[in-house]
Order: sequence, then structure tokens, then C-alpha cells
Amino acid sequence: MTNYTQRKEIAEAIDAADVALAHLGTAREYLSSAGNWGIIDIFGGDLLTNLIKHGKMRKAERAISDARVALATFSRELRDVDGLSSIHIDDFLTFADFFFDGLIADIWVQSKIKQAKAQCDEAIRRVSEIRTKLTYL
Repeated sequence: MTNYTQRKEIAEAIDAADVALAHLGTAREYLSSAGNWGIIDIFGGDLLTNLIKHGKMRKAERAISDARVALATFSRELRDVDGLSSIHIDDFLTFADFFFDGLIADIWVQSKIKQAKAQCDEAIRRVSEIRTKLTYL
């Protein structure tokens, strides 16, 4: 692979990482907000609190979906970069699949929000780490 081609592939992978990180950051923000509203809901929230919490959860779910698409693109771009083509991020493309399925109780929802935030944080950490490696190639 020529130096120009390699630089181009690295730049494309960095751009894809930036898009993925932006979507993951948005998802993280909505998850955090939903979690905060969930705590209020647990300790005496009303209908409005519940509606706000579920609105934040729906926005988080959309952002997670966008993040999955962006992570898939990032994964494809990494395959084009010499030295990083063996890195597979597919194992965290499915994070938060369980999210919001069959809401039973507010406390259960809080635990799912917390798990999704942790998965989002881990995805952000891993994408950032790979992005940093790309900048030094």
C-alpha cells in the first residue's frame, strides 16, 4: 500500500471514529439524563417525571442505534488500515440490545440505564484508544 493510500485510509478511519464517538457521546448524555429522571421517578416522581424519563430513554435508544451504525462503519474503515486490520470491534456493536425491553419496574429500568451507560463508556474508551493509535501511524 502506498504511503498516500495508507494516509487516506487512516484519515477515513479517524473520521469514522469521530462520528462514532459523537453518537456515543450523545447516547451517554441521554442515558445520564434518563437515569437522573429515573431517580426522581423512584423517589416520588409524577406522571410528568415519568414522561420526561421515557422521552430521554427513547432519545437514548435512537442515539444508540445511530452509534451502532457508526461503529460498524468504523469497523469497516479499520479493516483498510495496515497494522490495525486485526482489531475487531464487532463485540461491542451489540451493546444495549436489551435496553428498554419490557419495562417492569423503575428500579429495574435504573439498573438497565446504568448498564447501558457503562457499555457506552466502554465503547467510548475503546474507540478513543483506537483513534489515538491511528493518529500515530
